[in-house]
Amino acid sequence: MVQSLWNAAKASEKTTGLEQLVYRSNLIGADRRVCNIYGGNTSTKTTVKDFRGRDVEVMYVKGSGSDLGSMEAKHFTGLALEDIGPLMERDSMSDEEMVEYLGHCMIDAKHPRASIETLLHAFLPYKHVDHTHPDAIISLCCADNGKELAREIYGDRFVWVPYVRPGFTLSKMIAESVFANPNAELVLMEKHGLVTWGETSEECYAQTIKIINEAEAFIEARVNEANLFGGVKHPALPAEVRRQIAARVMPVIRGAVSDSKKMILSFDDQDDVLAFAGGTDSPQLSQVGAACPDHLVHTKVVPLFIDWTPNADDIDGLKAKLAEGIATYKEQYKQYFEENKNEGDVMFEAAPRVILIPGVGMINTGKSWALSQVSGALYHRAIAVMRGATSLGKFVSLSANESYNVEYWPLELYKLSLAPAETEFSRKVAFITGGAGGIGSETARRLVSEGAHVVLADLNLEGAQKVAQEINDQYGANRAYALKMDVTDEEAVQAAYAETALQYGGVDIIVNNAGLATSSPFDETSLKEWNLNMSVLGTGYFLVAREAFKLMKEQSIGGSMVFIGSKNSVYAGKSASAYSSAKALEAHLARCIAAEGGEYGIRVNTILPDAILQGSAIWNGSWRNERAAAYGIEPDQLEEYYRKRTTLLVNIYPRDIAEGIAFFASSKSEKTTGCMLTIDGGVPAAFTR
Repeated sequence: MVQSLWNAAKASEKTTGLEQLVYRSNLIGADRRVCNIYGGNTSTKTTVKDFRGRDVEVMYVKGSGSDLGSMEAKHFTGLALEDIGPLMERDSMSDEEMVEYLGHCMIDAKHPRASIETLLHAFLPYKHVDHTHPDAIISLCCADNGKELAREIYGDRFVWVPYVRPGFTLSKMIAESVFANPNAELVLMEKHGLVTWGETSEECYAQTIKIINEAEAFIEARVNEANLFGGVKHPALPAEVRRQIAARVMPVIRGAVSDSKKMILSFDDQDDVLAFAGGTDSPQLSQVGAACPDHLVHTKVVPLFIDWTPNADDIDGLKAKLAEGIATYKEQYKQYFEENKNEGDVMFEAAPRVILIPGVGMINTGKSWALSQVSGALYHRAIAVMRGATSLGKFVSLSANESYNVEYWPLELYKLSLAPAETEFSRKVAFITGGAGGIGSETARRLVSEGAHVVLADLNLEGAQKVAQEINDQYGANRAYALKMDVTDEEAVQAAYAETALQYGGVDIIVNNAGLATSSPFDETSLKEWNLNMSVLGTGYFLVAREAFKLMKEQSIGGSMVFIGSKNSVYAGKSASAYSSAKALEAHLARCIAAEGGEYGIRVNTILPDAILQGSAIWNGSWRNERAAAYGIEPDQLEEYYRKRTTLLVNIYPRDIAEGIAFFASSKSEKTTGCMLTIDGGVPAAFTR
């Protein structure tokens, strides 16, 4: 049952009508069983002073594009009720007219555009109104016998309205139906949701919870767990096996869904997903349609359901079915668009947002990790609705044309236009070794600032996690992910890429940056020192690049690798034969990979920095003392020594290298590969020849 979250002490602190509305809205949005993410709307009618000091009757209603769970006072729109009232006398009103008219009713031009369902709230004569999408209520409203069952639950206390897309017509229909039933306590919107009201904010919230729980109790009494979704056809595979399978197939999926625009993926194997994906009736049930109009923009009309018998030894078979299924899905979506399009419509990416794999779970796609999570969250709600609706009767949904007219509805698309514009690295995933260090962390921040998702791989897991947390605090959840990895350990590198695939679906950019440095005269260079440099700077770079190459080939959408070499890649550094040789190896390895990667769209370039002392674990260790000794100066004189030996008389910082990496990883260098770029302030001895 849904629990009331109302706290009388906290509520008493809210002294204005708007503050009370924010509090109530946040409680409603806190439980997704009550209201979908970004869905639903709430309102309150109150009196405020206008700019001339006059008392004005105002309705505050949720602004378009906000989420009830997190919205603040600034996300609500205030409208003068005196101006809205006369609309009830109209017979019809187009969406365009409604939006324009409501714009004139706003008491503050800085408020957001009012909700699509503003008139629903305004036409009802109640001080507080909630419109929500509760799982239990939509289960009832999406059952073929829902109206009849509603009488068993609510008697004559409800109003049932047939499906009509939100707007003037539906708002007036609801108001007239409520006026016609003096016993009405709620409105059930066919295939859509619930409307409730109250004279106080607390009464309104309590009524919402009460009505939901009446429906939930009725449904749960009829649920047969053993027979849900037709009974179990495919049990879930063990958790670790599911993850291993997902990691292996997600790059294939990512490549297949990224033919138009790249997508970020996420993996979900929660119990309800596994139960639905393994159900006997689920292949057919999943194709009936959306469980709520609010889902459509983020989930499309239906998911892609893969007809596969779970078998950990049949990964190739699963990959083939995924490739075939995604191709078929895209063709069917294009046909759906052509059959229903209106003049001026531009088709979205045709790829599925939700992919269900029996025994394994659900994979979601989106232009960002956060939006792939939205698709997943909404499909959890769809599963809950289908669970309830099929326990009551037969699950029904919107027609294809009704669905299209919501998915491509200008008022719905307006919400998407409120999102920040995409930038250079939007939809891309970068894997950075040495992610906790100066260059690695600065590169991560640089790429994320332009839309990337980043994986920070480092032996120093704590340091990488600290950087990732700082990035996520600034840019949002899971924009950065930290993992521990030893570049010299083949299995560890392979596991890191598998984890990256699970987190985001694949990878687009590799920054081969892990490093160390040693210094000693050649005749004092031990085999241990030589092998250490070759192991980390040679073998390590090889392993990281090789596994990335495999993954990029499987994705088939190209990629970019940036190797962080050194001035010493082309300059014979004194007392640094092991380090310089390994750095030269890196530069030539990059060229070799570039020669092979071209046909797959994989670019490989190298940056040659020099003397990056700031934020460097290398320069804070013995290397600083060793290099100072080699030049016959004190360690604290190194920075000035390096500055003076450059032709530009400058010091080089991690952000300078990050800019070079961003350039090589960006579309600005999309026709450049096998190149070396010096970022060293101009050291003549290291000029490339």
